[in-house]
Amino acid sequence: MGWQEIFTAISLVLLIEGLIPFISPNTYRIFIHKMSKLNDDNLRIVGLVSIILGLILLFLNNHN
Repeated sequence: MGWQEIFTAISLVLLIEGLIPFISPNTYRIFIHKMSKLNDDNLRIVGLVSIILGLILLFLNNHN
């Protein structure tokens, strides 16, 4: 994987992450407020689930 692919991936993450607060800032604010109240263990579980889903999507995308 070259630098161009890495920058493309980072750009797509930023684009998707930016869409949510742009489309619905109040819902995003509520979501962030609720996330900030999670304890470390629950927050780690959310992160782990996100990582696993990302890996599954990458696997499915690269094997079609």
